[in-house]
Amino acid sequence: MGPLTYLTFKRETPRPRLRRRLPVYAVPLLFFGLVAIGMATGAYLMDERGVVPALAVLIAAGSVLPVLVAARRPVLAWRMAYPMLFIGVLFHSPREPWPWNTAQILGTLVVLGRLAATQESPVTLWATGLGLVPLFLFARPENSWGAAVLVIAVAALGNILTRRRRTRELLAAQTELNELNELERSRRAVLEERTRIAREMHDVVAHHMSMIAVQAETAPYRLAGLDERTGQELSAIAGAAREALADMRRLLGVLRSESQAAEREPQPGYPQIAELVSTARRAGLPVTGQLPELDGIGEAAGLAAYRIAQEALANAARHAPGGPVRLVARADGDRLELCVHNALTGTPEPGRRPGHGLIGMRERVALLGGELTAGPDGAGGYQVLARIPRQPEA
Repeated sequence: MGPLTYLTFKRETPRPRLRRRLPVYAVPLLFFGLVAIGMATGAYLMDERGVVPALAVLIAAGSVLPVLVAARRPVLAWRMAYPMLFIGVLFHSPREPWPWNTAQILGTLVVLGRLAATQESPVTLWATGLGLVPLFLFARPENSWGAAVLVIAVAALGNILTRRRRTRELLAAQTELNELNELERSRRAVLEERTRIAREMHDVVAHHMSMIAVQAETAPYRLAGLDERTGQELSAIAGAAREALADMRRLLGVLRSESQAAEREPQPGYPQIAELVSTARRAGLPVTGQLPELDGIGEAAGLAAYRIAQEALANAARHAPGGPVRLVARADGDRLELCVHNALTGTPEPGRRPGHGLIGMRERVALLGGELTAGPDGAGGYQVLARIPRQPEA
């Protein structure tokens, strides 16, 4: 542990510990403080107003007890404090500026503020309106209007705090919901892309299985001198290949949606990327391609390269219209390296997440055991680089 880590640990650790211990000390201190205030209030009522001890204890308790209850049950605390606004005026002296004692006035304001800060606006409105009734009934006319403004201000401040807290909660919930929706859309995009890849790979695998079946069935006619046991083995291989073809055909029917028609054209490959570049150029995209003739590219690798080039060109036309695009392919050992680079013509949105097209590219490259990088190149452009094994291993 370095010195900086140690200092950080020593500085930050006492705060949570103090926050945990604060209620342990604060609650007893608040309790004994309110008890002291209640005793002082009872003594004041008996000495200054001549209230009988039993009534003095009731008024004193009703002045401070709602403050304790308001911490957990603000509505109940208000129900306790409101009747005391009528009981607390008993035996008040005309020379007193207010018919209620000081503890009761402050306690009622605390309870009202707590109620407004935790409850809905209609509850706060009713409590405030009811609280103004004894104020105008018992207080002096010269004091009632100023006190009414204070009561309304306390209620309004608490209601504002409630609205701000609810707004923060709604924003947090909406943000979480948006993140969940985005995550769900990303998962759905991955599943859809994997389903599409599986449908496209069906043709590639079916071609190889068909070749196995044909070669196994025609071997006895093409190769002379095969014994009966070898012929039976070849016949079994051909039967297994055709069963596998039938199973794949049924699986393809499950993967294809009801509204999707069967594709009749063969799957594209590496040679068709040049046609893709020509089509994009005719559509107005300023794209240049360096696509040398490469040997040893399997059907799966060629199909993945074609789809990656197709998606990268579409993204360049969608997000950087008018910007020059360069597509380069080359052989790097046993891998096909495909690079699509385009100039950014606009300002990218900060914090923007990768689109579903990029997710599909990654899925295709990961399927074949390759690598894909995509992002800004640091020089005002965006680059997609895929390195795909030309002949993926089993």
